[in-house]
Amino acid sequence: MADHRRAGHAAARAATGLVLAVVLLAPALLSGCAPPRVADPAADEVRRVLDARAAAVLARDERAYLAGIEPGSAELYSTERRRFRDMADVPFGSWEYRLGAVDRDGDRAVAGAELRYRLSGYDSAPVTAEREISLERHDGRWYVADDRPAEGAAEQLWQQGEVEAVRGERSLVLAVGQDPARVRALARAADRSVPAVTDAWPSPWAGRVVVLVPETLEAMGELLGAPAAGYGGIAAVTTGETGVSGPGPADRVIVNPAAYGALGDFGKEVVLTHETTHVATRAYTSPATPMWLSEGFADWAAYRDTGRTASQTAPELQRAVRAGDAPARLPDDEDFAFGGDADRLARAYEGGWLACELIAERWGERRLTDFYRAVGRGSEQTGAVEHAFAEVLETTPADFTAEWRAYLHERLGTAAEPGGD
Repeated sequence: MADHRRAGHAAARAATGLVLAVVLLAPALLSGCAPPRVADPAADEVRRVLDARAAAVLARDERAYLAGIEPGSAELYSTERRRFRDMADVPFGSWEYRLGAVDRDGDRAVAGAELRYRLSGYDSAPVTAEREISLERHDGRWYVADDRPAEGAAEQLWQQGEVEAVRGERSLVLAVGQDPARVRALARAADRSVPAVTDAWPSPWAGRVVVLVPETLEAMGELLGAPAAGYGGIAAVTTGETGVSGPGPADRVIVNPAAYGALGDFGKEVVLTHETTHVATRAYTSPATPMWLSEGFADWAAYRDTGRTASQTAPELQRAVRAGDAPARLPDDEDFAFGGDADRLARAYEGGWLACELIAERWGERRLTDFYRAVGRGSEQTGAVEHAFAEVLETTPADFTAEWRAYLHERLGTAAEPGGD
């Protein structure tokens, strides 16, 4: 009897296992019999709409461009026509959308897309801009209802008004709401900055610069995708991706019209040469490059052949040194933050400039550019700067800092005391 009972239990367990196997297999078998899901054709249709929009921009075909606009709103139609005409003077060499996710709800959809455009004759690689595009479907066809920056992304200049383009010999200035004579003068100054930078920076670079001039400080902030208040006293900034390989990125120098306009001719030349230096050195600037080196080198190139004295170029740092408050270290990246203490920011720039001046004077200009490139080859500051000091200058950060502190006293008119200030 015991053997029969064990056999019965075994049979029951086997039967239970069979049932479980059938239950577990059933969904797979059933799913294999289900009809395939039909893909929503909206994504392909939206892609064709955006391709047609891009082709119309490149062909300067206003009728084709407006044919893709949602037909139910006269206000939208007027806005898009004005925007198309506002960018008529911009020399686009390419314009394309790379479609991302499409979120459809009936006859409405929102698409994420990356706009990639290049300025003919100036950009060796495209500018990229994240866009959020709303669409509506009418009579079986999709139309653009809105094309705006994605959350956190920056505006484009032609969204701010009619763009005037001035082509210099080595520059392109794109401006909104500016006096044409001032724009032409800015292009001439930008032209002069290019050979000055080429002379200071021997590595190959594009040898041309694109300058954007928005109408106001607030518009500048919109181009940067950042609060405008932090740039109130800044005459210009350079945007671009650091540490890229392959073709040089499409940098833009963005001018603050109020702060730049308040400068004299010399100040304007220095600002544009400084920013153009950032354009030239971009491919060799990486997250490993400290701000004192990138900003100091740009100032070094800008002041290099001007004949200005250290007292004229570094007045804030001179006041600190003569007051017995010389810095104990090279400027940190945080010292270069916009929107904070203006005197601290000035001392950071001046300290970086004098650090690069020291390298150029003691080790030579070639060693300075070699040092810049060596630091930029690193992936992070920790280690990269130390390695470059050892490899290129045969010194250490501590020894260099000590030399730099002595150099501040030497150049700014106060003798250094042994072991202190």
